[in-house]
Amino acid sequence: MLSILHIKEAYRMFKRHRYVKKHGFKTYKGTPKQILKNIINNCYNNTFFQTSNGHFCQFYTRDFGWCTESLLKLGYKKQVTSTLQYALETFQKHNKITVAITPDNIPFNFPNEAIDSLPWLIHSLRLLNNKQLIDKHKHFLIQQINHFTSYLDKDGLVRRDKHFSSMKDYAKRISSCYDNCMVSQLQQDLTTLKLPNPLKKYNYKKLILHHFWTGSHFKDDLSDNPEVSGDANIFPFLTNTIKDKTILKKAIKAIESHNLTSPFPLKYSSDYKKEHKLIWLELFAGDYERDAIWLHMGPLYLKLLKTTNKKEYKHHLNTYLSLIKKHKTFLEVFDRHGHPFSTKFYTTDEGMLWSANLMTLL
Repeated sequence: MLSILHIKEAYRMFKRHRYVKKHGFKTYKGTPKQILKNIINNCYNNTFFQTSNGHFCQFYTRDFGWCTESLLKLGYKKQVTSTLQYALETFQKHNKITVAITPDNIPFNFPNEAIDSLPWLIHSLRLLNNKQLIDKHKHFLIQQINHFTSYLDKDGLVRRDKHFSSMKDYAKRISSCYDNCMVSQLQQDLTTLKLPNPLKKYNYKKLILHHFWTGSHFKDDLSDNPEVSGDANIFPFLTNTIKDKTILKKAIKAIESHNLTSPFPLKYSSDYKKEHKLIWLELFAGDYERDAIWLHMGPLYLKLLKTTNKKEYKHHLNTYLSLIKKHKTFLEVFDRHGHPFSTKFYTTDEGMLWSANLMTLL
């Protein structure tokens, strides 16, 4: 259900949409590498890493989690520590871990509780490996870990009867592959951090292979949806749930053969189909979460592609660098034709923290 907070967030994005329509995107000078570096630096506001320099000028748990490993590799350990301190203190103050925190420091979910918030927060803590920070918030984290088990069915998979906020949060998916990969990642990270682990009794490699692997690709969710989706076919590997190179090569082949990498990676879906239900707010978003091209997944896909097909990897990497050079920023999402995404109500965000994941590939 939408709240006043959600309406305020939407209005703030709409105001930026109108500004960009009139004035254009904020641009950066220099080579693609210099542009990416400046974006990352500008995303840090001396307290935490914002998701962008545009309308997502706030902390997003999953977006930060996607970038934590790259940020640490690039030398931002101090800033990563400060970001996690900010997030944990804010979440603990409000006694919940959510998908995001408003610029006014209020945690919120959209449109429902987020299945991947705790997994990405724990993953970032595991990568940082700051025992003092974990110990300081240990009681709160254990409380949240215990609450997380209410999101699961008896077999250990994500509940089939509940719509969670997730990577594709407009879609009403039934226990999606991505969501279950998040549970698998959480199980692994809790073991590494030696935190209480109510998930340790489940074998997520077997569960995900049994319920989602078709022999040629991973299913999007546990419904009869025949769609081959981008997120379902990269996160089993990115979460180290599945390590089999033969399966990886087949999944990449399915991604390519269903045009999820055309004109560049990576799309959720290959075309504008209503294979699953979406919340009513999609009316304002167009095909934002259908066949649009997402640059949060693109560099993550390239990371996998680099290990299986270096020729295609270099091709897509060069395309990305051309996009950075052309637009002089790192945009959030493009339409199916490769143009910056825009509707009557929304314009793609800019200056994304995801730049860090592309930087580590250069």
